[in-house]
Formats: sequence, C-alpha cells, structure tokens
Amino acid sequence: MLKTALRSVASTSRQSNLALRSFTSSPITAFAQPSNETPTPPPGKVPQMKEFKIYRWNPDQPAEKPKLQSYSIDLSQCGPMMLDALIKIKNEVDPTLTFRRSCREGICGSCAMNIDGVNTLACLSRIPKDTKPSKIYPLPHMYIVKDLVPDLTNFYKQYKSIEPYLKNDNPPAKGEFLQSQEDRKKLDGMYECILCACCSTSCPSYWWNQDQYLGPAVLMQAYRWMADSRDAYGAQRKEKMQNSMSLYRCHTIFNCSKTCPKGLNPAMAIAKMKLEMAQDK
Repeated sequence: MLKTALRSVASTSRQSNLALRSFTSSPITAFAQPSNETPTPPPGKVPQMKEFKIYRWNPDQPAEKPKLQSYSIDLSQCGPMMLDALIKIKNEVDPTLTFRRSCREGICGSCAMNIDGVNTLACLSRIPKDTKPSKIYPLPHMYIVKDLVPDLTNFYKQYKSIEPYLKNDNPPAKGEFLQSQEDRKKLDGMYECILCACCSTSCPSYWWNQDQYLGPAVLMQAYRWMADSRDAYGAQRKEKMQNSMSLYRCHTIFNCSKTCPKGLNPAMAIAKMKLEMAQDK
C-alpha cells in the first residue's frame, strides 16, 4: 500500500509539473488586436449599424491637431450603454482608443465624459436607437491627457483643500459620535456625490475661473461637512469661503443640477451655504 501511495504522489507531481510548463509556455498577448473579420449577427437579428464620432488626441503626436474619428458598430452585438460601445470599439476595432472606466455601475465616476452635448457617465447613458451619429468628447474645458481622459489634478487638489473629513477635537468618551435622524437627513443629497466632475465642468464660472473658484462638486462637499452636526469646525470652514472667488463666483445658472448623473442638486447646497454665511455676519 505504501508503494502504491508513493507511485500515486509521484504521478500527481509529474502531472502538476506538466500543467505548470503548459501554462507558462502559453503565448501572452500584450494588447488587444483589432479584428479584420466582420462579425456575423446572431440568427434572427438584423444588423443595426450605428456611427460614433469620438474625440481623439495623442500627446505623443503633438503636431497632429485633435480630431473626431468615426467608428461604426453593430448594436445587435453590443450592450445598451455608451460604455459598452466604447469597450467594443477598443476591443474589436481600435485598441488605441483611450478612456477611463471601472465599475460600470454609476458608482466610481471614472467614465465621465460629454456625450451628445451632455456631461454624463458613459455607463449610465443609453445608446440612442436613431441613425444620427453620436458624438463623444472628454469633459469640457479641461486639460486632456489623451483622447477621452481629462486631467483632474486641479479638481482633486481643490477637493483636498476643503479638508473633506470629520474634524472634532472632543471625541466622545465612549462609543461613536451620535447623530439624530433629523441631523442625518441634512446630509442626504450630498454624501452620494461620486466626484465625477460632470457638474463642475458644465459650469461657465468654473470654465473661466477654475484656478480660484472651487466649482459645484467641491462646494457641495464643503457644505456637506458644514451641515454635519458631528463636525466642530463649521466656523473655520466658512471662514475659508470668505473671499470673492472660492464661493461667490457661482451665479446660480443651474447647469450643475441639470447635468448631475446621480440626480443631486449642487446649486441648492451652494445656496444654503451662502444663506448661512450671510446670516452669520
């Protein structure tokens, strides 16, 4: 029995080594390769060709100006969302197309872009079934890293500047900070922000003054902490806004509230902040 067991172990070891060699010797493809074959639609499905005009710019080719590049794909072999179309184009047509995406559930905010003239999330934007070409641009009035990828360095720097975290020098002796249901409800409509920057990049004031004006997204998050009953630095937070640019460049145009893909209302949060600061004087 011992010899049989040893032979079994040795045989298993040889099979594992063979499997390992087979795995490590398999070819590795570094990049997706465009297919030269035209996909055949599934039986019973009529091809639904749709044209997408996508903004392209490559920093490695500075002599070339930005352009719109056209792609046509069959919607009968594609998911229903704009992000599905972009992924299909990148995987099957042009692997050089560059864009951000992550969760595909409208939570991470990575795939924010301008689609058919509206700032939104590609994963939440349905592909129109009409024959009109869809135009896709990066978020407007931002520096571009490549193609549909905007540079959000300044946006996140501004977010960091408001200290978006609870500040209280007197923690409870035991347990957590407690909050009434009424105080908790004051945070609804603000804490859900995913920092996709759709609202800020739709604001004309932010277009022209983003070096000083904080913009709707950051201002709403600033008020989210001012309105939090557990935070003890509300006065100091408001003091930071007492200048002509950080807050008061907002002219209540409401572009931010109209375009928010999460259905939030940054304009209302900004208005409440202005009211409280006026009452404190």
